[in-house]
Amino acid sequence: MAEKITPREKDYSQWYVDIVTKAKLADYSPVKGCMVIRPNGYTLWEKMREIMDRMFKETGHVNAYFPLFIPKSFLSKEAEHVEGFAKECAVVTHHRLREAAGGGVEVDPTARLEEELVIRPTSETIIWAMYKKWIMSYRDLPILINQWANVVRWEMRTRLFLRTTEFLWQEGHTAHASSDEAREETLKILDVYRTFAEDYMAIPVIAGIKTEKEKFAGAVATYGIEAMMQDYKALQAGTSHFLGQNFAKAFDVTFQDKDGERKLVWASSWGVSTRLIGALIMSHSDDKGLVIPPRLASRPVVIVPIWRSSEEQSLVMTAVTDIKESLRGRVEIIVDDRDQYKPGWKFHEWELQGIPVRLEIGPRDIADGKVVLARRTGGPKEPVAISELSHKLPEILEEIQQKLFTKAKTMMNEHIFAVTEYAEFRKLMKQESGWAFAPWCGEADCEQAVQEETKATIRVIPLDEQKHVSEGETCVRCGQAAVNRVYFARAY
Repeated sequence: MAEKITPREKDYSQWYVDIVTKAKLADYSPVKGCMVIRPNGYTLWEKMREIMDRMFKETGHVNAYFPLFIPKSFLSKEAEHVEGFAKECAVVTHHRLREAAGGGVEVDPTARLEEELVIRPTSETIIWAMYKKWIMSYRDLPILINQWANVVRWEMRTRLFLRTTEFLWQEGHTAHASSDEAREETLKILDVYRTFAEDYMAIPVIAGIKTEKEKFAGAVATYGIEAMMQDYKALQAGTSHFLGQNFAKAFDVTFQDKDGERKLVWASSWGVSTRLIGALIMSHSDDKGLVIPPRLASRPVVIVPIWRSSEEQSLVMTAVTDIKESLRGRVEIIVDDRDQYKPGWKFHEWELQGIPVRLEIGPRDIADGKVVLARRTGGPKEPVAISELSHKLPEILEEIQQKLFTKAKTMMNEHIFAVTEYAEFRKLMKQESGWAFAPWCGEADCEQAVQEETKATIRVIPLDEQKHVSEGETCVRCGQAAVNRVYFARAY
């Protein structure tokens, strides 16, 4: 029986959960707050990882791996950092179990660790402990390392992909001889993230700097990209941090410069996670299920062969093999030749799973030298000559990619409102009908008051507009002189 999706307009949260579970992206784990990423979801993450990994390597980065366990004392070395993560840390206290008197097992009280270990919430501390060993002189710099890993942050309220206790991500950690180099690295990666989101995920984003309140614990400055979901909430899709010399000071990481003088190292760190799958779902999907942009689909085309008899099956499958061979190296294809399901069921299943293009082919189509093509983004089915598939399919896939981006960009543009009056601002946030682009005084107390009164936060101070405040312009909330125009929104 075909899976039904709760309509988005009826219950947005349930619609999201339905897509995640019924499109077989992930499922709830026996461990509270954790998820099992199913093959459909993991294939998406593998494709994202493949593309970003290439982009990182093209910008000079290499991959490494650091331990999952971090000595508790390491987190005490950088005060702001430990304060930011203290409430989210899972701690290992013992290293052994023993048989319990009543059966089963229990923690062996004699196996308490000499120093407790924190399960990695992020890796700055253990990485900088290693950089102290590796960095001696300017010749050892820069270090441009990325790792693909899992992290644990003990979350009270979780949602599949968007916020889970354990999740997958990449985290880059770089060391530099100068502040300028580290800042340049921070912005370079921000642009990598922006390019990935827009060019591959077909999600328009706004890049900018975070406020002091919203920045990463231990950073001098945090930059991020923000995306608008179909319920008009914001989702932070990636962050890049200029760490200054904070971690170099904490771990005493210095280098000898060309003049023989010892100096502290400068740093950046940056990361994106499986939260991007949640962003993808909420940016493009509909009441039929998941929608995958073609550039992120590992196999963007599915062929559904149709037959009624064994003779027709042989005829159709021979044609399918020929089509697949003609597209080798140009388009990756799935062939759904399962005979235990009817064609209508298959059509629905592949729509649910978001495959960009479906080709239907039966004996009549073969006689006409054509296939029937259906786009996941909608519109009437169309006949396409089999002889034209090799050049037409790539064009159609690119057309779908651009259409998804244009649709999302139009939605974003139509739901960002320039606001100067607080009554209008509060109404906008109460209705959850968009973002506010509004003047702000720069004061943390005012920023906090806005959040308490409206649940809206400052998503970013846009890089290209952060100084563009007219003379005499005042803060949307407090009426004091404005120093920035910023994007306010309710967010995930």
